[in-house]
Amino acid sequence: MEMDGIIVVLLLILVAPPSNTAVVVPATVFREYIGAEFNDVKFSDVPINPNVEEFHFLLSFAIDFDSSRRCFTNGVFNVFWDSYNLSPSAVAAIKKDHSNVRVGVSLGGDSVGDSGFVYFKPSSIASWVSNAERSLTKLINTFNLDGIDIDYEHFESDPNTFAECIGQLIRRLKKKGVISFASIAPFDDAEVQTHYLALWKRYGHLIDYVNFQFYAYDKTTTVHQFIKHFKAQSSKYEDGRILASLASDDSGGLLPKHGFFKACRRLRTDKLLHGIFIWSADDSQARGFRYEKKAQALLQSPNYHY
Repeated sequence: MEMDGIIVVLLLILVAPPSNTAVVVPATVFREYIGAEFNDVKFSDVPINPNVEEFHFLLSFAIDFDSSRRCFTNGVFNVFWDSYNLSPSAVAAIKKDHSNVRVGVSLGGDSVGDSGFVYFKPSSIASWVSNAERSLTKLINTFNLDGIDIDYEHFESDPNTFAECIGQLIRRLKKKGVISFASIAPFDDAEVQTHYLALWKRYGHLIDYVNFQFYAYDKTTTVHQFIKHFKAQSSKYEDGRILASLASDDSGGLLPKHGFFKACRRLRTDKLLHGIFIWSADDSQARGFRYEKKAQALLQSPNYHY
């Protein structure tokens, strides 16, 4: 080999990325919670824009709860979403038909049927993490899922325990290649924020998205207030990919008719818009998924108008 060839090879080696480079997180993502209300909604019912970089369905929910015994199970997760319509074969089909689709599972949620609130109540950090890793690995492999979302909203544990349980779980699942993304779904409540910010402080580097529930604010929220809330939460979850959000039943937050998409356009102009998520496909079905269509059009087109 001549000297020029040797130099070229050496340069290629020097500039080539290492083989263990982390998976690149998309610049923008659209996410949709699905299956919590058992409205017979299917993945294929939801419009999926092929020009959106990634589209995430979040199955809602997996809960460490035993419905027959009506007791919490210390990290042993069971399916509490509409698994008849959102089955392993349905997951496989939607991912095959749409190359930009990923499917995750949301853990926890607000309540479980008529059994009341879903509580985060581990017996110990070690036992909960061990049970959760084992049960979720089985569930994720069965359904061919890509990630997890943390949506606990009620707690019978201190912030330190929550941070260590969830943080260690995410670290183990990522390290073993069981999941490729993880997100959290806090909202502006003192107890909720104390727990999630403790988690963020220690394990934020492992969390890919913050699905902040901006629809938990009052439904009289204005564009100015929404952007103020967005920037305030971005400062708390520093360096996090905070997603804008709406509830498709118009139950709270900045409603589309009051300027949600206008606010998103402003955030994009300021390079703050990492994506949008909607709660939920179950509610959107009756409205023809019009908000999903608008959100994805915004994310894929810099010239989209409303």
